[in-house]
Amino acid sequence: MNFSEKDILQIDEKGLSTNEVEDQIAIFKRGNIKVNITEAATIGKGISEVTSEEKRRLIEFYDIEKDKHSILKFVPASGAASRMFKALHNFADDFNPEKHGLREYLDASGDTDLRKFFNHLDKLPFYDHALEKTKKNHSDYEELSHDMQHKLLVKTILEPDGLYLSNLPKGLVPFHKYKDHIATAFEEHLLEAAKYVEIGGIAKLHFTVAKGDKEKFVGEWKEIRERIEKKTGVKFEIEYSYQDPKTDTIAVDNDFKPFRTEEDDLFFRPGGHGALIENMNQLKEEIVFVKNIDNVVPEDELQNVVNYKKMLGGKLFEIQQKIFNYLEALDNRNVTSEKLDEIQDFIRTELFVRDSSDRDLFKENLKHKLHRPLRVCGMVKNEGEPGGGPFLVKDKNGEISLQIIEGAQIDNDNPEQAKTAREATHFNPVDIVCSLKDHKGESFDLHEYVDEEMSFIADKTKDGKALKALERPGLWNGGMAKWNTIFVEVPVETFNPVKTVSDLLKESHQPR
Repeated sequence: MNFSEKDILQIDEKGLSTNEVEDQIAIFKRGNIKVNITEAATIGKGISEVTSEEKRRLIEFYDIEKDKHSILKFVPASGAASRMFKALHNFADDFNPEKHGLREYLDASGDTDLRKFFNHLDKLPFYDHALEKTKKNHSDYEELSHDMQHKLLVKTILEPDGLYLSNLPKGLVPFHKYKDHIATAFEEHLLEAAKYVEIGGIAKLHFTVAKGDKEKFVGEWKEIRERIEKKTGVKFEIEYSYQDPKTDTIAVDNDFKPFRTEEDDLFFRPGGHGALIENMNQLKEEIVFVKNIDNVVPEDELQNVVNYKKMLGGKLFEIQQKIFNYLEALDNRNVTSEKLDEIQDFIRTELFVRDSSDRDLFKENLKHKLHRPLRVCGMVKNEGEPGGGPFLVKDKNGEISLQIIEGAQIDNDNPEQAKTAREATHFNPVDIVCSLKDHKGESFDLHEYVDEEMSFIADKTKDGKALKALERPGLWNGGMAKWNTIFVEVPVETFNPVKTVSDLLKESHQPR
């Protein structure tokens, strides 16, 4: 590949080398590699079902153990709110109240979310503010038709002379309206963290944000800090990080040549949330809870969510202690054959790691299987069509282990693979707690546990031209493929994401 001096300078500014860019281009030529799912993880076969008594025990165990560890909550929060308001943007651009009525437009669009928005918009947490701003910007508002009023209200929600909500990071969009204040997702994450990551009166959180948004989060924290700390009795240590430019990936055209902008520059794109393994690798804490920015509940539903977080944490401590004890035994030259059998049985029946060869019996191989980062992942029962989720997967070396797989990674052209995918009973809500240090207290280098072959190629466009984009192995997919994994069933009530603005109208987002 011949790069110009200008190209090489641009690559160098990204913190990349020409060899790394050439390796990325080679992945495009190779194409997506589908995973080999051997069976769906189900209750009793990879997913644990926790009884009420066991849940109580694990919560108590977490409360006893947590102060002995350093704990942090890690929240990917770089997502913009623009996608959340996509239907409103389309409405603002397309709806002409002088030609069509609102009902006619909604019937033609077939957008049920948009219909729900207009039927219940007075329940939105920012409705009063938007209405006040609309009336201020349009002195004749009261004389206008209802259809025109609706269009102006939507434009006020979206545009710079109004609330400009679609320009915010999703974490700073108003989510919940209480009697005396309106809370963003960012605020709800702080309240939640205070109840299970607090140690010695301090709760630590880490938000990954888009460049340019950090000051917006810092400003929001200044606004709410006094109220939050008074309410919780907890002090907060909040960190922010950006996605490292060196995790960006080159784009190519349909001939697998580097895609160039209209200025003839190479075009790099963010490498997807899998790039955040670098941010996680920089953390100093031992125990890290991971949860997406838009998955929050109002305060009156919080304790139920917290209890399940503690349950997952208790399960992590329980498994971690077993692993550490086994590793210490394996470090002992006099480990008995009975202990080796016990360790092998634990690896097979609790971690669900199986080997295609007889190497399991060797002590060094047992150590290799145990000496890995550990994660305990909540899994929610499917209520719709199965897709991505928890599976037992065989890698190219013949090792079978528990993995979180996206639907796009499954070879649906293979009848057996498609059949196995349809047998999935649960999906991944991104409800994860991780152990990032080993039995000697040393941090794992998380890069060593990524399966680079789980990268994903997607078709995109720029400036009206087609391109192919490369996303790094997803943070909880290929990014954690070589971790030890435990799946535990959690109820759907713990999963409350906001993908569109109409999701804020669900009962689960209406404070009582």
